[in-house]
Amino acid sequence: MKSLSKLSFETFLPFLSWLPLVSRNTLRDDFMAGLTGAVIVLPQGVAFATIAGLPPQYGLYTAMVTPIVAALFGSSRHLISGPTTAISIVIFSSVSHHASPGTPEFITLALTMTFLAGVYQLAFGLARLGVLVNFVSHTVVMGFTAGAAILIATSQLKHVLGIPIPRGESFAHTWADMFRMIGETNLAILGIASVTLLTAIAAKRLLPKLPHLLIGLVAGSVVAAVIGGADRGVSFVAQIPAQLPPLSKPEFSVGAIRSLAPEAFAIALLGLIEAVSIARSVAAKSHQRINANQEFIGQGLSNIVGSFFSSYAGSGSFTRSGINYQAGAKTPMAAIFAAVLLMVAVLLIAPLTGYLPEAAMGGVILLVAYGLIDFHHIRDTLSRSSSESMILLVTFFATLFLELEFAIYLGVLLSLVLYLARTSRPDIITLAPDRQDERGRFTNVYSKPVVECPQLKIIRIDRAIYFGSVNYIQSRLDAISEREGIVHILIDASRMNYIDLAGLDMLAAENLRLKARGGGLYLCGLKSSVWQFLAERRYVRTIGADAFYNHKSQAIAAIFRKLDRGVCANCRRRIFLECASLAEPR
Repeated sequence: MKSLSKLSFETFLPFLSWLPLVSRNTLRDDFMAGLTGAVIVLPQGVAFATIAGLPPQYGLYTAMVTPIVAALFGSSRHLISGPTTAISIVIFSSVSHHASPGTPEFITLALTMTFLAGVYQLAFGLARLGVLVNFVSHTVVMGFTAGAAILIATSQLKHVLGIPIPRGESFAHTWADMFRMIGETNLAILGIASVTLLTAIAAKRLLPKLPHLLIGLVAGSVVAAVIGGADRGVSFVAQIPAQLPPLSKPEFSVGAIRSLAPEAFAIALLGLIEAVSIARSVAAKSHQRINANQEFIGQGLSNIVGSFFSSYAGSGSFTRSGINYQAGAKTPMAAIFAAVLLMVAVLLIAPLTGYLPEAAMGGVILLVAYGLIDFHHIRDTLSRSSSESMILLVTFFATLFLELEFAIYLGVLLSLVLYLARTSRPDIITLAPDRQDERGRFTNVYSKPVVECPQLKIIRIDRAIYFGSVNYIQSRLDAISEREGIVHILIDASRMNYIDLAGLDMLAAENLRLKARGGGLYLCGLKSSVWQFLAERRYVRTIGADAFYNHKSQAIAAIFRKLDRGVCANCRRRIFLECASLAEPR
């Protein structure tokens, strides 16, 4: 009873499972990792909020609230949640249809969308739908992220070049305006952005342990101050208020929920894919098992709670999670330390953000966007798989030229379609005993030219028999009986994990058809779960108990007695042990 109570508590309060691991040594390691994370997220939070069309402080608020809730209610010990580039740009794209970026209405709708996305994610987790992430191809995420990176870079051109490009224009129109107004480039602004970008790149290569983005921002701010940026048309980021995340209230009107719900679903889906993928990637190194359902719950609660504390939608960050693990984090306390230390940093240095040029921020965001593109895996995908390449390219171009949420749906739909297409044509292997093998083991007749019985066909169906594959399997069974004239067919079901009702009906129909021709359909090696399913649907009674066998040898011995002895008498193949009882053919 005590163990059951503990299990219940740890299910709803998962932090109880890792709290016993906390010690003086782990707290020291987690604090140092948290300090590193706080320094890294400081410039990132400001940059991501800018991408989302929100005031800079909202990115920092998100980095303060969501990591704590996600760490307490998730399953990963190293995942760091907070603002991310992909979700930031989806927030901007979605909410900008309803309000002007930066306005109070825009902020309220962004918080409402965050709340709705969190509700979706929490519902998925409570419904134990974590397995759904397995059906979303990583290629979709790659294509979307690469497209989002180009959109992010495009949105910063006006800040980097000082060109007055109207806000909210499409990808194609923005580039058209840039080429048309390229002569109006402000060299002072371009110089600040270039110094920021080059300094950050140099710091990353020469001083990899230091926060290169922060170093780049400082360098850009110094250049702006030296050249008198205010007099040269340089714009500065609004000063961040020195306060902790204030309370906020999403809008719960029916109209707002109805208009934002479809786009919030896309954000929820993208956030879950990011978080679980990153958690599993880090867990592969730390040898930890990830509970996808618990991650769904953690991400959902973090966004729901965050929407009431001025935080917009967040998810797992690959950069911060990877650095958190490399910095020696031992427990989720590192994420909590990072959030608390960020609060302290904001209270101390918030007034200094008024000296940060928008051009420097643009340079940093360009570097962030470049880092999003996984060039290695994109090249590998394009060179190895035509189907995955199609998913990648369709998702990529849809991200550039269509609505972002539609691009996500389209990529996921393509992944599912290709998955169903693959499973609809399961591998059907023809088997026969190898007479050269001492144990007489069965082998694939296409990999080794072994002799087959002219009256009994033995096949192995790999994967499931379900509504999507029944037509393909039925056509193969028809071909065996019609073209080869074989009416006894034995199915090796040892690699078959599932049969649905459509599959049962197809097998029953094929059995009746073969019986009408003097043969039958037989199954052997069924897994216990499949056997139980057949028994519960009374399929065993329908097809007959004599059609089911535990092993191929048992099945062959029984089917052998049903074969045409006239054919057997003139057969010289004699591949089964039972054939030895027959007289030699003349």
